[in-house]
Amino acid sequence: MDVNLIPLLPATQVLLTALVVMLLDLFIKEPEKGLLAWTSLLGLALGAGETVLLWGSQESAFGDTLLLDNFALFFAQIFLGVAALTILSSIHYVRQTKIHEGEFYELILFATVGMILMAAANDLIIFFLGLETMSIAVYVLTRLWRASSQSSEAAMKYFLMGAFATGFLLYGIALIYGATGATNLNQISAYLVEQPTDWPLYLVAGALLLLVGFAFKVGAVPFHFWVPDVYEGAPTPVTGFMSVAVKAAAFAGWARIVLHKLSPLDTDWAVPLWVLAIATMTVGNLLAISQSSVKRMLAYSSIAHAGYLLIAFVVGEEWGGLPLLFYLLAYSFMTLGAFAVITSLTDQEHPRESYTDFAGLGFKRPFLAMAMSLFMLSLAGFPPLAGFAGKFYIFRSAVLSGHVSLAIIGVLNSLLSVIYYLRVIVAMYMEEGGAEGKRFGQSPYLYIAVAFAVAGTVYLGIVPSKALEWSRISYFPLD
Repeated sequence: MDVNLIPLLPATQVLLTALVVMLLDLFIKEPEKGLLAWTSLLGLALGAGETVLLWGSQESAFGDTLLLDNFALFFAQIFLGVAALTILSSIHYVRQTKIHEGEFYELILFATVGMILMAAANDLIIFFLGLETMSIAVYVLTRLWRASSQSSEAAMKYFLMGAFATGFLLYGIALIYGATGATNLNQISAYLVEQPTDWPLYLVAGALLLLVGFAFKVGAVPFHFWVPDVYEGAPTPVTGFMSVAVKAAAFAGWARIVLHKLSPLDTDWAVPLWVLAIATMTVGNLLAISQSSVKRMLAYSSIAHAGYLLIAFVVGEEWGGLPLLFYLLAYSFMTLGAFAVITSLTDQEHPRESYTDFAGLGFKRPFLAMAMSLFMLSLAGFPPLAGFAGKFYIFRSAVLSGHVSLAIIGVLNSLLSVIYYLRVIVAMYMEEGGAEGKRFGQSPYLYIAVAFAVAGTVYLGIVPSKALEWSRISYFPLD
């Protein structure tokens, strides 16, 4: 029997690159370790090229357990782009903090492989394998700054909480399998359509346990308590990678499994998701206000943004699919850029993450301060930036689907977030002191990464039409 390997191409390309980097790391000397970053970037670029060439494909492999469609390719492009910008912004950082370069780049690539599998999975077991591939790599990435005790603590918390969430997820998969006799999403969906009523109670329980497992992964309230400590303790580029790529991977799986394939169960989890969305955005914003660390503030901010994204699941597949994909794309640029600016303040011994460290940055490093201002305004939802467009379409979907109260609560939460985002801008332009930040000559690749993030944040806000069309054809029709 012929096996179709085309759906494996993007993940295989990144996996081979990780293996090449691993082997090169064994044989090249310390002064030549910079070659590892460029090898990683070349492999990611080749993977991105493959996703472009494969765009529009409808392929499946291994009994329809792995799909290659526009949805999978859309997220693969996000993961590859985030991984590339993370590596680009980290070249100077990993040397400065004495993080082993080979391990760092390999683990970024291995995590990306897991993410691509998660977005392409059409089977709960394949999804779980992708999730664990990603998670194990990110656990180790969190611990890579060996000189930092915070990094060790963060890795332990992340590992324990991740294992706890995995338990919920696996138990949910087991219950769904027990009820339907399948882990393939097509077969599960067919079962739900053929038997529209009188589902076994343990099927609904299994679906709700899946929701709990996903809620842990995206940091939704009340499963968010690990996020601030882990984000604060991890190396800053790793925090950016987690905040963007790991969250996007979880939402990609959630969209295909929960929003699409298990959509007949919408009525059973509509109320829990409604409560989850409101609690997540509200608690995230309220706790972000009281933080003294910008990095920790962004951790709570990411919780709040998870709440906005959950609105797409409350409103359902018809209205929520397109704005979900567009928002994740916009969120990637502005959040990754913000963490890149924080990375620029790090010195060899101190991460430099408090608001006071940003004091006077507008006069010391005008480009970095301008970029950070754009990222903060975009995250707050100011027009004409990407964050405004993303929130507009998310809240619009809530109104059009009849969830007007949810949209109003979302808008009020967005206004609340202005308090802590503007605080960063005030510190940079109206206070004195603070860290110097890297000059362009010290870390040129970080500046390039920040410039890419700025360009994406501005472009998606001013001209969102092409990205919206890209999001639409990536989600509709989703097989």
